[in-house]
Amino acid sequence: MKKNLFLLGLLVCSMATMAQTEKAEKPESWYFKLGGSYFNQTASTEFPEVGGQAPNRDIYSGTLTSNKLVSRESITGSFGQGFRSGITAGYRFSTRLGVEMSANYYISNSKTMAQTTDRLYGYDAATTAATYISFTAEGQIKAFDLAPSIVMFLGDAHGFEPYTKVGVIVPIHGTLDIKTDRELLTYVGANQVAKNDIYSKDVVKPNPTIGFMAALGTSYKLGKHISAFAELEYRNFTVHGKTKETTEYTVNGQDALATRTTSQRYTNYHKKLDVNSNNPLFNPNTATSDTADTTRPNDKMDELSSYVGISGLGLTLGVKYSL
Repeated sequence: MKKNLFLLGLLVCSMATMAQTEKAEKPESWYFKLGGSYFNQTASTEFPEVGGQAPNRDIYSGTLTSNKLVSRESITGSFGQGFRSGITAGYRFSTRLGVEMSANYYISNSKTMAQTTDRLYGYDAATTAATYISFTAEGQIKAFDLAPSIVMFLGDAHGFEPYTKVGVIVPIHGTLDIKTDRELLTYVGANQVAKNDIYSKDVVKPNPTIGFMAALGTSYKLGKHISAFAELEYRNFTVHGKTKETTEYTVNGQDALATRTTSQRYTNYHKKLDVNSNNPLFNPNTATSDTADTTRPNDKMDELSSYVGISGLGLTLGVKYSL
């Protein structure tokens, strides 16, 4: 990050010097751009835990006495793949130098963050009933951001005007929505005696962050004031979780959110956990993700802060209106 900021500062100084020494061939002007983008992820990392479940694709096999893990695959990826729409205001100081401010809305593709098949979940010795769980957790990021940048225009040629720009990305609002589908099957011997489908939606809100972006583009004049433009953009930033809230919880299609305790519905993320944290790994007087201890069911759960990546390479197409 420090290296990116240093390069950005160096580029700003060099372009400012160029603007001061160059005689402008056209007056200062405003312009506006409207565009849509599609990004592909450029870097994959291991996803954070989801409800205490590691980011793995696990498959279990066998009966009550021999329920064994037969396959495990690490799940990696990022939320840098998805669609973005945005509007940009730009101001051109001279033939070569300008600045832009973009306001964007981004929605990522859904990504599988954890998955388990046929794991033994519970056993009732009185009825000899064994319950197996299968689940899939899917995550998706939705975010608004502001992206100030410095633009260097490279000159006109046959209606085309290529340019480069560098800047920062400042998210102003966004969430990571994690939707989890669980299927619990209960057997007595070889006979299935019960089935429960449980759905939950968790909303993770982030800590403030900042990212880096760089783009290479060109515009093509369609008329006196109208141009089409295309940009190839790279961006890179990570988001750290701040809080998590379960906003939906259903059992067999019926709303059951009121049955969840505070510790099951709400999570605070921290850099460090200790014996004072409301977490069963560090404090016995706490509440787990599935059952609540009677001493602290009304406290929010404490978990270690994790992060997700939103790095991507994207293509933006749109129109530009110059005043």
